[in-house]
Amino acid sequence: MNNKQLNEKNRLKNIESIIGEIKCPKDFVCYRSGFKNLCKAEDIGRKSILKCLEENPVKCVFAFPIGQTYFCQCPLRFYIARELKK
Repeated sequence: MNNKQLNEKNRLKNIESIIGEIKCPKDFVCYRSGFKNLCKAEDIGRKSILKCLEENPVKCVFAFPIGQTYFCQCPLRFYIARELKK
């Protein structure tokens, strides 16, 4: 097994571990779509949160406001942003 295959295997293992730990009202559509159907979020360099860029973030159970800005605390979306750069 080459390094690329090993990295992909580790990523899949990490993703499956995250999925096993959380409940997703969207049934993990981000993962099931091959990461094509992702909510809009931006990695802002903070530990475990992203800036939510969705038009209506109040509908998401993982979104929370600070002032006028919403942030995403979905562990899977965070992993996708950090590890897959999506």
